[in-house]
Amino acid sequence: MNTHHRIVAGGIAALMAGMAYSRFAPRIAFEKPNDSGVDIEALAKDVTAKFQKSFDDVKAIAEKAVADAKKGIDMAASEKEKADEALIKMNGLSDQVAQIEQKLARATGGKDDDAHKSFGEQFVEAEGVKSWLAGTPTKGKADLRIKATLTSATTDAAGSVGDAIQTTRLPGILPLPQRRLTVRDLISPGRMDGNALEYVKETGFTNNAGMVAEGAAKPSSDLKFELLTTSAKVIAHWMKASRQVLDDISQLRSIIDQRLIFGLAYKEESQLLNGDNTGQNLNGIIPQATAYAAPISLADQTMIDVMRLAMLQAALAEYPATGHVMNPIDWTYIETLKDSLGRYIIGNPQGSISPTLWGLPVVGTQAIAVRKFLTGAFKLGAQVFDRWDARVETGFENDDFTKNLVTVLAEERIALAVYRPEAFIYGDFDTALAA
Repeated sequence: MNTHHRIVAGGIAALMAGMAYSRFAPRIAFEKPNDSGVDIEALAKDVTAKFQKSFDDVKAIAEKAVADAKKGIDMAASEKEKADEALIKMNGLSDQVAQIEQKLARATGGKDDDAHKSFGEQFVEAEGVKSWLAGTPTKGKADLRIKATLTSATTDAAGSVGDAIQTTRLPGILPLPQRRLTVRDLISPGRMDGNALEYVKETGFTNNAGMVAEGAAKPSSDLKFELLTTSAKVIAHWMKASRQVLDDISQLRSIIDQRLIFGLAYKEESQLLNGDNTGQNLNGIIPQATAYAAPISLADQTMIDVMRLAMLQAALAEYPATGHVMNPIDWTYIETLKDSLGRYIIGNPQGSISPTLWGLPVVGTQAIAVRKFLTGAFKLGAQVFDRWDARVETGFENDDFTKNLVTVLAEERIALAVYRPEAFIYGDFDTALAA
């Protein structure tokens, strides 16, 4: 028996066995054709048919060679040449099949699935491993080199490196915006003892002073007083935090303190202006103020004119005004008023002087409604008394201690005395301009 012929026959048999595992076997199912103008499905069917015929030819030659080898019949040179040609043709068709698969994958948006297969799946499907197994090995080994694609994923999978990505954290904490509070600055400050505040208010004066003839009776005048009482009101709020978080976030305690104090001032400003004297509300300035009534009539009045007439009304009550309060929207409107030539009347876009109107400071605050205004003698007509200065205290409440919690409390206690309601003029721009 010719050993060379046995090797050739054995090689063909081994190739046939390997073909059973090959992904290029005629069992391939192709996807639908693409829209590139080439009928890939028809091309695939044609190549597959040729591949099947070539496969059958190789199979027939291999089966005959194996049968002859068992009978001791040598393989003729012509048959060997014919087998080699059939193998070369089949290998060429295999390459065409591979190229068509790649075109189909691109046409249908397909991607390499190896990145989504487990190591075991990639191993058993590898061509090198399948070829090695087809030879019915009794020793040796087959290797598969796998390189995972590194991604930002955080799942427990090969190539997932997302957990190593460090987030950029800016230092500090960005706070919320805070309203500019200045109404208190217009009012005279004071201190008080006890809960109640009493003051005597002159409510009437009859002035009968006159010229007196020699020996004639002198006229008498009358005074009228009223005792008024107000009480200090508490403004307070609190937050609760764990001792751990206060220790771990160094800025948190100062932010809590600052935010709580701002909350007190925010509520205080609203109460100083609008408190309705019910329950624990202060008796604010606006509810007690005198209604605006223009002392004189002006043609083509503007908002600037209205504020000047309000000042006149306070001055006629013997309480010259010391300031104005209005909503920032109204103040902006006044600042942007222009004359017939387009020049700003009072506004100066390049200036940095504090807002003033008719020589008096202007306080813009959202605590007063849009289109409303308050003008008056704030220093003489009212006074705010502090019974408790605004403060922040920390302590344990109920079972805070056993839960490692801390209660942070902010509070103040104030009283407001409006001595002369006629010192304050409160009005509506729309009503004033329509008059």
